[in-house]
Amino acid sequence: QIQLVESGGGLVQPGKSLNLSCAASGAIVSLMGWYRQAPGKNRTVVAEITSGGISNYLDSVKGRFTISREQNTVFLQMNSLKPEDTAVYYCYVLTTMSTAYWGRGTQVTVSS
Repeated sequence: QIQLVESGGGLVQPGKSLNLSCAASGAIVSLMGWYRQAPGKNRTVVAEITSGGISNYLDSVKGRFTISREQNTVFLQMNSLKPEDTAVYYCYVLTTMSTAYWGRGTQVTVSS
């Protein structure tokens, strides 16, 4: 059984930075990423990174967010945060057996 341990998140002012991390254990992981869900909206992908280091980003976070990975730990460095980035952020992993797992989520609130 895979386990995901998320950390980071919190309340920050616009323009500030936060770093999220998610450590996966118990399985061999291929794809790792972060999704977010704002109140009343669908969950959407923010950034993903493959085991080979190829990354993709939501258009609205390009140039501000950076996803990185060290083995089975994924990081999301979020800079120049905006109020519209406020959401619950979920870690997501896809194992080499094509099974998906979700973290419990961590709240990110951007407000002055």
